[in-house]
Amino acid sequence: MKFINLLQKELKELINAQMIISLVLIVAILMFVGNTTKSVIDNSMKESENLKINISDRDDTDFTKSLIETLKSTGAEITEFDTDGDDYADILKKNDIKNLVILPEGFTETIENNECPEVITVSRMKSAAAMSNMSTGNSGAFELIQNSIANTIALKSGITLEELELIENPVVLQDNTVIDDKSAAISVDNIINKVMMQNMLLPIIVFLLIIMTSQSLISSISNEKIDKTLETLLSSPVSRTSIITAKMLAAAVVALINAAVYMIGFSKFIQGASAEAVNEIASDVMGNYVSVDEAIEQLGLSLSVGDYVLVGLQLFLTIMICLSVSIMLGALVNDTKSSQTVIMPIMMLALIPYIISMVSDINALPMAIRVIIYAIPFTHTFSGISNLMFGNDTIFIFGLVYQIIVFFVCMFFALRLFNSDKILTISLNLGQKSKYNRKKSNNQD
Repeated sequence: MKFINLLQKELKELINAQMIISLVLIVAILMFVGNTTKSVIDNSMKESENLKINISDRDDTDFTKSLIETLKSTGAEITEFDTDGDDYADILKKNDIKNLVILPEGFTETIENNECPEVITVSRMKSAAAMSNMSTGNSGAFELIQNSIANTIALKSGITLEELELIENPVVLQDNTVIDDKSAAISVDNIINKVMMQNMLLPIIVFLLIIMTSQSLISSISNEKIDKTLETLLSSPVSRTSIITAKMLAAAVVALINAAVYMIGFSKFIQGASAEAVNEIASDVMGNYVSVDEAIEQLGLSLSVGDYVLVGLQLFLTIMICLSVSIMLGALVNDTKSSQTVIMPIMMLALIPYIISMVSDINALPMAIRVIIYAIPFTHTFSGISNLMFGNDTIFIFGLVYQIIVFFVCMFFALRLFNSDKILTISLNLGQKSKYNRKKSNNQD
């Protein structure tokens, strides 16, 4: 009963109105950003489908006029402008447009001389955002102009349109992706894009949880030590093992609540940020298609309920390792400033596998580097889903066992520290006496 009361006390301190409001805001913000991103992508896709071309015909010949009429026949929205000079910024500003295609003087004459004509494109860049510059209309216009000129040259040379199409597309590409003994008719790029979108979720959540749970428990221990409430708590008729277990369990419960909320928020964000037109369908030139989700199922990359349970177990072990280390780090703190900096060892150990897992396959690294990275217990959680997806079950199980061993080792030293008076006297002051020792010395004097 004393343990339950102690656990309730710790939970009440950690789960407060501020935490609940922050979690609600996080989910709301992620959903808003995801929906906004989806809206931007949808608008860009619509602009790509409904091509708008601004064109300036400086050559003004029958050929260029017929070329513009050909562009109009494709369904593109063509707007013609009269321009001169090479002050392109001024031209866009005067005509209130953000892109322009210019057919320069001598365009027709160059084609008649069997030479490559020049097409000038001008695009206004307003920001570094990828989506805001995804579709300017110039690339589509240039492709249409190329096709029109190619058709003209082909007819002039006596080549039929069917022969021209065969020349431009001499082979048909059928992509297939193989994983172990399974295969699917889809390109590797489509699979990678989808899997990366899914797998980017867990590393972000793990990294945030490591930082949040560690900071929470370090602050709790350090504040109790600074306020002298830790001395009162340790002198109460409750075993120190119960005290440390209650603190860790309360912090773990709060961490799991945060994990669930972040999972929901990030999943909503990714659903919004994943444009269906970009990620869902992979099609080859033969007209055959397979959805990315179907291909993932065929290739055995989808995870079962049991797999997610194992990943959840790894995540829980990661949190518990952080908490046991945080107890020892929190004991070193004697002031508020130190509590903000003492978390750096945990942060750095989490940052290394986080960055590497986002940009590289850890299992493809040289053996020496792989051993060093896998020696960090957090690495196994960052790479857990990838190892399960690609059949690296031995590595996953090894990581799970390794995390259990690391947890018991860290917990042993945390309990040993908590069960001794060093929890009150240990300090990060590097040779200077802690407040507790100074007070004790003054009392003896």
